[in-house]
Amino acid sequence: MAQSDKSRVLILFCGGTIIMKEGPDGGLKAPSRKEAVATLKAIEDRLSTIADFDIHFVENIDSSNMRPTDWDNILAAIEQNYDRYDGFVVTHGTDTMAYTAAALSLAIKNLGKPVVLTGSQIPGSRLETDARRNLVNAMKLATMDVSGVFVVFDERVILGSRASKASESRLDAFVSINAQDAGEIRADIHLNQSLPRRRFDKAAFFPGFDPDIAVQTLTPGCDPEDLVFLLQNKRTRGIIILAYGTGNLPYDFDIFFKRAREERIPVVVTSQCLHGITRMKGYDVGLRALKLGAIEGHDQSLEMLAVKLMWALKHYQYKDIATVMQTNFAGELSIPTRPPA
Repeated sequence: MAQSDKSRVLILFCGGTIIMKEGPDGGLKAPSRKEAVATLKAIEDRLSTIADFDIHFVENIDSSNMRPTDWDNILAAIEQNYDRYDGFVVTHGTDTMAYTAAALSLAIKNLGKPVVLTGSQIPGSRLETDARRNLVNAMKLATMDVSGVFVVFDERVILGSRASKASESRLDAFVSINAQDAGEIRADIHLNQSLPRRRFDKAAFFPGFDPDIAVQTLTPGCDPEDLVFLLQNKRTRGIIILAYGTGNLPYDFDIFFKRAREERIPVVVTSQCLHGITRMKGYDVGLRALKLGAIEGHDQSLEMLAVKLMWALKHYQYKDIATVMQTNFAGELSIPTRPPA
């Protein structure tokens, strides 16, 4: 990498729609590694006017195929190159981008630089693509005086721990869950003044996620025995329930919660509402579940809760899981908390 006074940015290449091409059957798919990287470079040949940059190949996949082991690979690339670059851009498919953003937010402590995820809804090789705008703005943010994990998409800068994909086709596909956007993209990038600035603390990395969790959505008349069956599967180590409203569940789920506690399987309850906040003490049906061991999700996104449960299962004992799930590590939770030991 040539020496200059410009910022230095490492682009972590993970595939996604941004580099996809239409196959013979009309479906979008990732081309060969060489062609994919060439497509990314061709989106905007003036990126070097923003920063000196390198591209580090991580994956070339549709993000539907993203797994927790891929999050670990991204984390390893950032850790290995942390001192060499001023910021990082992760090009990523949109379907699981919010999950990856949550994983990076949790697994990097004392992050003193920007890590920016972006991609596109339309392939970068098409005339009407949104890839150029997103990639350019992600590169700009990676050079700015700010630290944290962010998603840059369309006109939004979203804190990585609050991001959720809300549309399969709109160009403003991502929203902030139960929080304001971290910034807005106008002619320039305007960031919230409350965001932490760059700092020179030594970052610490804690990779590792246990994918053996189940996520269940309640519907009227659903049988709690279906969830009891999950407890009998010895691979299931944690469960998230999308309950009604503020975290309400039918009374006949008592037996499930009792069995989960006996099996030492943590059960997190969140709201089905996209911008829902659990207030389980507000109704007897929710209060009863809390007394039986349910862990309240509060105002965290589903993506964050899923990734956080995977991460907690890998790094903490059963007795600590509830505390971890209700601790604010990276701005994902609004209630005052104390970090676990």
